[in-house]
Amino acid sequence: MATGGDKASGMTAIERRAAFSLAGIYALRMLGLFLILPVFALYADELSGVTPLLVGVAIGAYGLTQAILQIPFGMLSDRVGRKPVIVAGLLIFALGSVVAALSDSIYGVIAGRALQGSGAIAAAVMALAADLTREEHRTKAMAVIGMSIGSAFMLALILGPVFNELIGVPGIFWMTAVLAILGVGVALFLVPTPRGCSVHRDAEPVPEQFGRVLRNLDLLRLDFGILVLHMIITSVFLAVPLALRDMAGMASADHWKFYLPVMLISVAAMVPFVIQAEKHRRMKPVYLGAILALALAQLMVYFLHHSLAGLAVALVLFFTAFNLLEAVLPSLVSKVAPAESKGTAMGVYSSSQFAGAFIGGAIGGWVHGQYGMGGVFLFGAGGALLWLLLASGMTPPRYLSNQLLHVGPVDGEAARQLTERLLAVVGVAEAVVVAEEGVAYLKVDTKRLDMSALDEFSAAEA
Repeated sequence: MATGGDKASGMTAIERRAAFSLAGIYALRMLGLFLILPVFALYADELSGVTPLLVGVAIGAYGLTQAILQIPFGMLSDRVGRKPVIVAGLLIFALGSVVAALSDSIYGVIAGRALQGSGAIAAAVMALAADLTREEHRTKAMAVIGMSIGSAFMLALILGPVFNELIGVPGIFWMTAVLAILGVGVALFLVPTPRGCSVHRDAEPVPEQFGRVLRNLDLLRLDFGILVLHMIITSVFLAVPLALRDMAGMASADHWKFYLPVMLISVAAMVPFVIQAEKHRRMKPVYLGAILALALAQLMVYFLHHSLAGLAVALVLFFTAFNLLEAVLPSLVSKVAPAESKGTAMGVYSSSQFAGAFIGGAIGGWVHGQYGMGGVFLFGAGGALLWLLLASGMTPPRYLSNQLLHVGPVDGEAARQLTERLLAVVGVAEAVVVAEEGVAYLKVDTKRLDMSALDEFSAAEA
Protein backbone atom coordinates (compact mmCIF):
# COMPACT_ATOMS: atom_id res chain seq x y z
CA MET A 1 0.00 0.00 0.00
CA ALA A 2 1.14 3.49 -0.77
CA THR A 3 2.27 5.46 2.22
CA GLY A 4 3.25 8.97 2.99
CA GLY A 5 1.23 12.06 3.80
CA ASP A 6 -1.59 12.38 6.31
CA LYS A 7 -5.30 11.77 5.90
CA ALA A 8 -6.03 15.35 4.97
CA SER A 9 -3.56 15.32 2.13
CA GLY A 10 -4.31 14.43 -1.49
CA MET A 11 -3.10 11.39 -3.35
CA THR A 12 0.63 10.84 -3.41
CA ALA A 13 2.58 10.79 -6.68
CA ILE A 14 2.68 6.98 -6.57
CA GLU A 15 -1.07 6.77 -5.99
CA ARG A 16 -1.78 9.10 -8.90
CA ARG A 17 0.60 7.16 -11.12
CA ALA A 18 -1.08 3.91 -10.11
CA ALA A 19 -4.58 5.24 -10.78
CA PHE A 20 -3.84 6.68 -14.20
CA SER A 21 -1.59 3.88 -15.44
CA LEU A 22 -4.11 1.20 -14.43
CA ALA A 23 -6.88 3.26 -16.01
CA GLY A 24 -4.75 3.34 -19.16
CA ILE A 25 -4.48 -0.47 -19.19
CA TYR A 26 -8.21 -0.82 -18.73
CA ALA A 27 -8.97 1.77 -21.41
CA LEU A 28 -6.64 0.13 -23.96
CA ARG A 29 -8.26 -3.25 -23.38
CA MET A 30 -11.86 -2.04 -23.40
CA LEU A 31 -11.26 0.15 -26.45
CA GLY A 32 -10.07 -2.98 -28.22
CA LEU A 33 -13.24 -4.84 -27.24
CA PHE A 34 -15.63 -2.03 -28.14
CA LEU A 35 -14.15 -0.84 -31.45
CA ILE A 36 -15.95 -3.51 -33.46
CA LEU A 37 -19.37 -2.80 -31.92
CA PRO A 38 -20.47 -0.14 -34.43
CA VAL A 39 -19.00 -1.91 -37.49
CA PHE A 40 -19.05 -5.70 -37.13
CA ALA A 41 -22.65 -6.17 -38.29
CA LEU A 42 -21.71 -4.30 -41.50
CA TYR A 43 -18.65 -6.49 -42.09
CA ALA A 44 -19.96 -9.92 -41.12
CA ASP A 45 -21.38 -10.81 -44.56
CA GLU A 46 -17.81 -11.07 -45.83
CA LEU A 47 -17.18 -14.06 -43.55
CA SER A 48 -18.00 -17.65 -44.47
CA GLY A 49 -20.68 -19.52 -42.48
CA VAL A 50 -22.32 -16.34 -41.28
CA THR A 51 -25.86 -16.25 -39.87
CA PRO A 52 -27.53 -13.52 -37.78
CA LEU A 53 -27.27 -15.75 -34.70
CA LEU A 54 -23.54 -16.30 -35.20
CA VAL A 55 -22.96 -12.57 -35.77
CA GLY A 56 -24.50 -11.95 -32.37
CA VAL A 57 -22.46 -14.71 -30.75
CA ALA A 58 -19.29 -13.23 -32.28
CA ILE A 59 -20.02 -9.79 -30.86
CA GLY A 60 -20.91 -11.09 -27.40
CA ALA A 61 -18.57 -14.12 -27.08
CA TYR A 62 -16.02 -12.19 -25.03
CA GLY A 63 -18.67 -11.64 -22.37
CA LEU A 64 -19.13 -15.33 -21.62
CA THR A 65 -15.46 -16.08 -20.99
CA GLN A 66 -14.98 -12.79 -19.15
CA ALA A 67 -17.94 -13.52 -16.87
CA ILE A 68 -16.62 -17.00 -16.05
CA LEU A 69 -12.96 -16.11 -15.52
CA GLN A 70 -12.68 -12.61 -14.06
CA ILE A 71 -13.33 -13.60 -10.43
CA PRO A 72 -11.03 -16.69 -10.55
CA PHE A 73 -8.28 -14.59 -12.15
CA GLY A 74 -8.68 -12.00 -9.40
CA MET A 75 -8.30 -14.70 -6.75
CA LEU A 76 -5.31 -16.14 -8.59
CA SER A 77 -3.67 -12.72 -8.41
CA ASP A 78 -3.87 -12.93 -4.60
CA ARG A 79 -1.56 -15.96 -4.80
CA VAL A 80 0.83 -15.31 -7.69
CA GLY A 81 0.82 -11.52 -7.81
CA ARG A 82 -1.19 -8.92 -9.66
CA LYS A 83 1.20 -8.03 -12.46
CA PRO A 84 1.80 -11.60 -13.69
CA VAL A 85 -1.96 -12.13 -13.99
CA ILE A 86 -2.50 -8.78 -15.73
CA VAL A 87 0.35 -9.35 -18.19
CA ALA A 88 -0.81 -12.90 -18.93
CA GLY A 89 -4.38 -11.66 -19.43
CA LEU A 90 -3.28 -8.98 -21.86
CA LEU A 91 -1.20 -11.49 -23.84
CA ILE A 92 -4.21 -13.83 -24.05
CA PHE A 93 -6.29 -10.88 -25.22
CA ALA A 94 -3.69 -10.07 -27.89
CA LEU A 95 -3.67 -13.69 -29.04
CA GLY A 96 -7.46 -13.64 -29.35
CA SER A 97 -7.25 -10.46 -31.42
CA VAL A 98 -4.76 -12.13 -33.80
CA VAL A 99 -6.99 -15.19 -34.15
CA ALA A 100 -9.95 -12.95 -35.05
CA ALA A 101 -7.84 -10.87 -37.46
CA LEU A 102 -6.66 -13.93 -39.37
CA SER A 103 -10.07 -15.59 -39.59
CA ASP A 104 -12.14 -15.62 -42.76
CA SER A 105 -15.01 -17.53 -41.13
CA ILE A 106 -17.46 -16.46 -38.47
CA TYR A 107 -16.36 -19.42 -36.32
CA GLY A 108 -12.79 -18.16 -36.25
CA VAL A 109 -13.94 -14.71 -35.15
CA ILE A 110 -16.08 -16.29 -32.41
CA ALA A 111 -13.04 -18.23 -31.19
CA GLY A 112 -10.94 -15.07 -31.24
CA ARG A 113 -13.52 -13.04 -29.34
CA ALA A 114 -13.92 -15.78 -26.75
CA LEU A 115 -10.15 -15.86 -26.34
CA GLN A 116 -10.11 -12.08 -25.94
CA GLY A 117 -12.53 -12.39 -23.05
CA SER A 118 -10.42 -15.14 -21.48
CA GLY A 119 -7.81 -12.49 -20.70
CA ALA A 120 -10.03 -11.45 -17.80
CA ILE A 121 -8.01 -8.91 -15.83
CA ALA A 122 -10.74 -6.68 -14.37
CA ALA A 123 -10.60 -8.03 -10.81
CA ALA A 124 -6.79 -8.16 -10.80
CA VAL A 125 -6.58 -4.52 -11.94
CA MET A 126 -8.93 -3.40 -9.16
CA ALA A 127 -7.01 -5.42 -6.59
CA LEU A 128 -3.71 -3.89 -7.72
CA ALA A 129 -5.25 -0.42 -7.47
CA ALA A 130 -6.19 -1.26 -3.88
CA ASP A 131 -2.66 -2.52 -3.14
CA LEU A 132 -1.21 0.78 -4.35
CA THR A 133 -3.55 3.26 -2.64
CA ARG A 134 -4.33 4.20 0.92
CA GLU A 135 -7.83 3.46 2.18
CA GLU A 136 -8.92 7.09 2.16
CA HIS A 137 -7.94 7.58 -1.50
CA ARG A 138 -8.96 4.23 -2.94
CA THR A 139 -12.36 5.44 -4.11
CA LYS A 140 -10.69 8.16 -6.20
CA ALA A 141 -8.47 5.61 -7.91
CA MET A 142 -11.46 3.37 -8.66
CA ALA A 143 -13.35 6.36 -10.06
CA VAL A 144 -10.49 7.18 -12.45
CA ILE A 145 -10.52 3.58 -13.69
CA GLY A 146 -14.29 3.64 -14.04
CA MET A 147 -14.20 6.83 -16.10
CA SER A 148 -11.65 5.25 -18.43
CA ILE A 149 -14.15 2.50 -19.29
CA GLY A 150 -16.89 4.99 -20.19
CA SER A 151 -14.46 7.06 -22.23
CA ALA A 152 -13.28 3.95 -24.12
CA PHE A 153 -16.86 3.08 -25.02
CA MET A 154 -17.64 6.54 -26.38
CA LEU A 155 -14.37 6.72 -28.30
CA ALA A 156 -15.01 3.30 -29.82
CA LEU A 157 -18.37 4.36 -31.25
CA ILE A 158 -16.74 7.32 -32.98
CA LEU A 159 -13.42 5.74 -33.99
CA GLY A 160 -14.79 2.34 -35.02
CA PRO A 161 -16.38 3.58 -38.27
CA VAL A 162 -13.30 5.70 -39.03
CA PHE A 163 -10.87 2.79 -38.57
CA ASN A 164 -13.21 0.48 -40.47
CA GLU A 165 -12.94 2.79 -43.47
CA LEU A 166 -9.15 3.01 -43.17
CA ILE A 167 -8.10 -0.54 -42.27
CA GLY A 168 -11.24 -2.67 -42.17
CA VAL A 169 -12.43 -4.94 -39.37
CA PRO A 170 -9.42 -7.32 -39.65
CA GLY A 171 -7.21 -4.25 -39.30
CA ILE A 172 -9.16 -3.25 -36.18
CA PHE A 173 -8.47 -6.67 -34.69
CA TRP A 174 -4.75 -6.23 -35.44
CA MET A 175 -4.94 -2.81 -33.77
CA THR A 176 -6.51 -4.32 -30.65
CA ALA A 177 -3.59 -6.77 -30.46
CA VAL A 178 -1.19 -3.82 -30.58
CA LEU A 179 -3.22 -2.00 -27.90
CA ALA A 180 -2.94 -5.08 -25.66
CA ILE A 181 0.84 -5.20 -26.12
CA LEU A 182 0.98 -1.51 -25.23
CA GLY A 183 -0.98 -2.41 -22.11
CA VAL A 184 1.70 -4.97 -21.23
CA GLY A 185 4.31 -2.20 -21.50
CA VAL A 186 2.25 0.05 -19.23
CA ALA A 187 1.89 -2.76 -16.68
CA LEU A 188 5.61 -3.56 -16.66
CA PHE A 189 7.11 -0.09 -16.83
CA LEU A 190 4.57 2.48 -15.64
CA VAL A 191 2.44 0.79 -12.99
CA PRO A 192 4.20 0.92 -9.61
CA THR A 193 5.06 -2.40 -8.00
CA PRO A 194 3.35 -2.92 -4.63
CA ARG A 195 5.28 -4.12 -1.63
CA GLY A 196 2.88 -7.03 -1.31
CA CYS A 197 -0.57 -8.34 -2.17
CA SER A 198 -3.33 -8.35 0.40
CA VAL A 199 -7.05 -8.98 0.25
CA HIS A 200 -9.12 -5.81 0.10
CA ARG A 201 -12.78 -6.45 0.84
CA ASP A 202 -13.78 -3.13 -0.68
CA ALA A 203 -12.12 -3.84 -4.04
CA GLU A 204 -12.13 -7.59 -4.73
CA PRO A 205 -14.29 -10.67 -4.12
CA VAL A 206 -13.84 -12.63 -0.90
CA PRO A 207 -15.07 -16.25 -1.09
CA GLU A 208 -16.79 -16.30 2.30
CA GLN A 209 -18.87 -13.26 1.34
CA PHE A 210 -20.51 -14.79 -1.77
CA GLY A 211 -23.35 -16.40 0.17
CA ARG A 212 -24.26 -13.14 1.86
CA VAL A 213 -24.17 -11.20 -1.40
CA LEU A 214 -26.19 -13.77 -3.35
CA ARG A 215 -28.91 -13.85 -0.69
CA ASN A 216 -29.45 -10.09 -0.87
CA LEU A 217 -32.52 -9.55 -3.07
CA ASP A 218 -31.78 -5.89 -3.74
CA LEU A 219 -28.26 -6.74 -4.93
CA LEU A 220 -29.70 -9.50 -7.14
CA ARG A 221 -32.10 -6.96 -8.65
CA LEU A 222 -29.13 -4.72 -9.46
CA ASP A 223 -27.18 -7.66 -10.92
CA PHE A 224 -30.16 -8.47 -13.12
CA GLY A 225 -30.32 -4.80 -14.11
CA ILE A 226 -26.73 -4.58 -15.34
CA LEU A 227 -27.19 -7.90 -17.14
CA VAL A 228 -30.23 -6.53 -18.99
CA LEU A 229 -28.53 -3.20 -19.71
CA HIS A 230 -25.58 -4.86 -21.43
CA MET A 231 -27.85 -7.39 -23.09
CA ILE A 232 -29.69 -4.47 -24.68
CA ILE A 233 -26.61 -2.44 -25.69
CA THR A 234 -25.04 -5.49 -27.36
CA SER A 235 -28.22 -6.37 -29.24
CA VAL A 236 -28.68 -2.75 -30.35
CA PHE A 237 -25.43 -2.88 -32.29
CA LEU A 238 -26.64 -5.89 -34.23
CA ALA A 239 -29.28 -3.67 -35.81
CA VAL A 240 -28.51 0.06 -35.55
CA PRO A 241 -25.50 0.04 -37.94
CA LEU A 242 -27.66 -1.78 -40.50
CA ALA A 243 -30.52 0.65 -39.96
CA LEU A 244 -28.19 3.61 -40.52
CA ARG A 245 -26.84 2.11 -43.74
CA ASP A 246 -29.85 0.35 -45.24
CA MET A 247 -32.83 2.31 -43.92
CA ALA A 248 -31.50 5.83 -43.34
CA GLY A 249 -29.13 5.71 -46.33
CA MET A 250 -25.99 6.77 -44.47
CA ALA A 251 -22.66 5.48 -45.79
CA SER A 252 -20.87 3.35 -43.19
CA ALA A 253 -17.81 5.60 -43.36
CA ASP A 254 -19.98 8.48 -42.12
CA HIS A 255 -21.55 6.72 -39.15
CA TRP A 256 -19.18 8.49 -36.75
CA LYS A 257 -20.85 11.76 -37.75
CA PHE A 258 -24.07 10.32 -36.37
CA TYR A 259 -22.65 8.79 -33.18
CA LEU A 260 -20.57 11.83 -32.16
CA PRO A 261 -23.40 14.35 -31.62
CA VAL A 262 -25.68 11.66 -30.22
CA MET A 263 -23.12 10.74 -27.57
CA LEU A 264 -22.22 14.34 -26.71
CA ILE A 265 -25.86 15.35 -26.28
CA SER A 266 -26.70 12.25 -24.24
CA VAL A 267 -23.76 12.71 -21.86
CA ALA A 268 -24.73 16.33 -21.26
CA ALA A 269 -28.39 15.39 -20.81
CA MET A 270 -27.68 12.79 -18.12
CA VAL A 271 -25.75 15.13 -15.79
CA PRO A 272 -28.79 16.87 -14.21
CA PHE A 273 -30.31 13.48 -13.43
CA VAL A 274 -27.11 12.26 -11.75
CA ILE A 275 -27.20 15.39 -9.60
CA GLN A 276 -30.83 14.74 -8.69
CA ALA A 277 -30.03 11.13 -7.81
CA GLU A 278 -26.93 11.73 -5.71
CA LYS A 279 -26.99 15.27 -4.35
CA HIS A 280 -30.75 15.57 -3.88
CA ARG A 281 -31.15 11.94 -2.84
CA ARG A 282 -33.75 10.92 -5.42
CA MET A 283 -31.94 7.77 -6.46
CA LYS A 284 -34.85 5.36 -6.81
CA PRO A 285 -37.16 7.58 -8.92
CA VAL A 286 -34.27 8.60 -11.19
CA TYR A 287 -33.25 4.95 -11.51
CA LEU A 288 -36.75 3.75 -12.38
CA GLY A 289 -37.27 6.69 -14.73
CA ALA A 290 -34.07 5.82 -16.61
CA ILE A 291 -35.20 2.21 -17.07
CA LEU A 292 -38.57 3.42 -18.41
CA ALA A 293 -36.77 5.81 -20.76
CA LEU A 294 -34.64 2.92 -21.99
CA ALA A 295 -37.77 0.92 -22.87
CA LEU A 296 -39.43 3.91 -24.55
CA ALA A 297 -36.28 4.62 -26.55
CA GLN A 298 -36.25 1.06 -27.89
CA LEU A 299 -39.88 1.42 -28.93
CA MET A 300 -39.06 4.73 -30.60
CA VAL A 301 -36.22 3.09 -32.54
CA TYR A 302 -38.66 0.36 -33.62
CA PHE A 303 -41.08 2.90 -35.09
CA LEU A 304 -38.54 5.46 -36.35
CA HIS A 305 -35.55 3.43 -37.60
CA HIS A 306 -36.39 4.17 -41.26
CA SER A 307 -35.57 7.85 -40.69
CA LEU A 308 -32.19 9.34 -39.87
CA ALA A 309 -33.76 12.12 -37.80
CA GLY A 310 -36.03 9.65 -36.03
CA LEU A 311 -33.09 7.39 -35.23
CA ALA A 312 -31.13 10.35 -33.89
CA VAL A 313 -33.93 11.43 -31.52
CA ALA A 314 -34.54 7.88 -30.32
CA LEU A 315 -30.86 7.14 -29.75
CA VAL A 316 -30.26 10.40 -27.88
CA LEU A 317 -32.94 9.23 -25.43
CA PHE A 318 -31.50 5.71 -25.43
CA PHE A 319 -27.91 6.76 -24.69
CA THR A 320 -29.02 9.32 -22.11
CA ALA A 321 -30.75 6.52 -20.24
CA PHE A 322 -27.88 4.09 -20.85
CA ASN A 323 -25.18 6.48 -19.61
CA LEU A 324 -27.30 7.46 -16.61
CA LEU A 325 -27.83 3.81 -15.65
CA GLU A 326 -24.12 3.08 -16.11
CA ALA A 327 -23.46 5.81 -13.52
CA VAL A 328 -26.29 5.01 -11.11
CA LEU A 329 -26.05 1.22 -10.95
CA PRO A 330 -22.53 0.96 -9.41
CA SER A 331 -23.49 3.67 -6.93
CA LEU A 332 -26.55 1.64 -5.92
CA VAL A 333 -24.47 -1.52 -5.50
CA SER A 334 -22.06 0.41 -3.28
CA LYS A 335 -24.94 1.75 -1.18
CA VAL A 336 -26.78 -1.57 -0.86
CA ALA A 337 -23.82 -3.93 -0.27
CA PRO A 338 -22.82 -4.62 3.36
CA ALA A 339 -19.79 -2.60 4.42
CA GLU A 340 -17.30 -5.48 4.26
CA SER A 341 -18.84 -7.08 1.13
CA LYS A 342 -18.54 -4.28 -1.42
CA GLY A 343 -15.73 -5.95 -3.40
CA THR A 344 -17.63 -9.24 -3.58
CA ALA A 345 -20.85 -7.47 -4.59
CA MET A 346 -19.02 -5.58 -7.33
CA GLY A 347 -17.40 -8.81 -8.55
CA VAL A 348 -20.78 -10.51 -8.99
CA TYR A 349 -22.13 -7.32 -10.57
CA SER A 350 -19.27 -7.22 -13.10
CA SER A 351 -19.74 -10.89 -13.99
CA SER A 352 -23.44 -10.20 -14.56
CA GLN A 353 -22.53 -7.31 -16.85
CA PHE A 354 -20.31 -9.48 -19.03
CA ALA A 355 -22.87 -12.29 -19.07
CA GLY A 356 -25.41 -9.75 -20.32
CA ALA A 357 -23.17 -8.91 -23.27
CA PHE A 358 -23.07 -12.57 -24.30
CA ILE A 359 -26.82 -13.09 -23.82
CA GLY A 360 -27.59 -9.92 -25.78
CA GLY A 361 -25.40 -11.03 -28.65
CA ALA A 362 -26.70 -14.61 -28.78
CA ILE A 363 -30.41 -13.98 -28.24
CA GLY A 364 -30.34 -10.68 -30.12
CA GLY A 365 -28.72 -12.43 -33.08
CA TRP A 366 -31.35 -15.17 -33.02
CA VAL A 367 -34.17 -12.61 -32.82
CA HIS A 368 -32.62 -10.70 -35.73
CA GLY A 369 -32.59 -13.84 -37.84
CA GLN A 370 -36.17 -14.78 -36.97
CA TYR A 371 -37.95 -11.43 -36.77
CA GLY A 372 -35.69 -8.91 -38.48
CA MET A 373 -34.31 -5.61 -37.32
CA GLY A 374 -37.54 -4.49 -35.65
CA GLY A 375 -37.62 -7.64 -33.56
CA VAL A 376 -34.26 -6.73 -32.00
CA PHE A 377 -35.62 -3.40 -30.78
CA LEU A 378 -38.78 -5.02 -29.39
CA PHE A 379 -36.58 -7.58 -27.63
CA GLY A 380 -34.70 -4.72 -25.95
CA ALA A 381 -37.91 -2.95 -24.98
CA GLY A 382 -39.31 -6.15 -23.46
CA GLY A 383 -36.13 -6.73 -21.46
CA ALA A 384 -36.22 -3.16 -20.10
CA LEU A 385 -39.89 -3.47 -19.09
CA LEU A 386 -39.20 -6.73 -17.24
CA TRP A 387 -36.28 -5.00 -15.50
CA LEU A 388 -38.56 -2.09 -14.56
CA LEU A 389 -41.08 -4.49 -13.03
CA LEU A 390 -38.43 -6.19 -10.88
CA ALA A 391 -36.61 -2.96 -9.97
CA SER A 392 -39.80 -1.30 -8.73
CA GLY A 393 -39.76 -3.61 -5.70
CA MET A 394 -36.29 -2.44 -4.64
CA THR A 395 -35.96 -1.03 -1.13
CA PRO A 396 -35.16 2.72 -1.36
CA PRO A 397 -31.41 2.97 -0.79
CA ARG A 398 -29.86 4.50 2.28
CA TYR A 399 -27.67 7.42 1.25
CA LEU A 400 -24.52 6.09 2.82
CA SER A 401 -20.94 6.18 1.62
CA ASN A 402 -18.33 3.48 2.08
CA GLN A 403 -15.32 4.49 4.13
CA LEU A 404 -12.24 2.57 5.21
CA LEU A 405 -10.30 3.29 8.34
CA HIS A 406 -6.85 1.89 9.02
CA VAL A 407 -7.01 0.98 12.71
CA GLY A 408 -3.82 -1.06 12.98
CA PRO A 409 -3.29 -4.57 14.38
CA VAL A 410 -6.01 -5.72 16.79
CA ASP A 411 -7.06 -9.08 18.22
CA GLY A 412 -10.57 -10.54 18.03
CA GLU A 413 -11.92 -9.11 21.29
CA ALA A 414 -10.40 -5.69 20.62
CA ALA A 415 -11.95 -5.72 17.15
CA ARG A 416 -15.39 -6.41 18.66
CA GLN A 417 -15.05 -3.59 21.16
CA LEU A 418 -13.74 -1.23 18.49
CA THR A 419 -16.72 -2.04 16.29
CA GLU A 420 -19.10 -1.05 19.11
CA ARG A 421 -17.25 2.22 19.69
CA LEU A 422 -17.25 3.06 15.96
CA LEU A 423 -21.01 2.46 15.78
CA ALA A 424 -21.43 5.04 18.55
CA VAL A 425 -19.87 7.78 16.36
CA VAL A 426 -22.47 10.14 14.93
CA GLY A 427 -23.05 9.35 11.24
CA VAL A 428 -21.66 5.78 11.30
CA ALA A 429 -24.42 3.38 10.25
CA GLU A 430 -22.39 0.17 9.81
CA ALA A 431 -18.98 -0.86 11.09
CA VAL A 432 -17.02 -4.08 10.73
CA VAL A 433 -13.45 -4.35 12.00
CA VAL A 434 -11.47 -7.14 10.33
CA ALA A 435 -8.75 -7.95 12.86
CA GLU A 436 -6.32 -9.69 10.50
CA GLU A 437 -6.38 -6.72 8.11
CA GLY A 438 -6.33 -3.98 10.73
CA VAL A 439 -9.05 -2.19 8.76
CA ALA A 440 -12.51 -0.98 9.71
CA TYR A 441 -15.12 -1.10 6.92
CA LEU A 442 -17.73 1.58 7.48
CA LYS A 443 -20.91 2.91 5.96
CA VAL A 444 -21.41 6.54 6.88
CA ASP A 445 -23.85 9.37 6.33
CA THR A 446 -21.47 12.09 5.14
CA LYS A 447 -23.97 14.84 6.01
CA ARG A 448 -24.02 13.79 9.67
CA LEU A 449 -20.60 12.22 10.16
CA ASP A 450 -18.48 13.49 13.05
CA MET A 451 -15.16 13.22 11.22
CA SER A 452 -13.06 14.44 14.14
CA ALA A 453 -14.45 11.66 16.35
CA LEU A 454 -13.79 9.10 13.64
CA ASP A 455 -10.20 10.25 13.15
CA GLU A 456 -9.42 9.32 16.75
CA PHE A 457 -9.70 5.66 15.78
CA SER A 458 -7.26 5.86 12.88
CA ALA A 459 -3.85 4.28 13.35
CA ALA A 460 -2.48 7.06 11.14
CA GLU A 461 -3.63 9.62 13.71
CA ALA A 462 -2.20 7.75 16.68
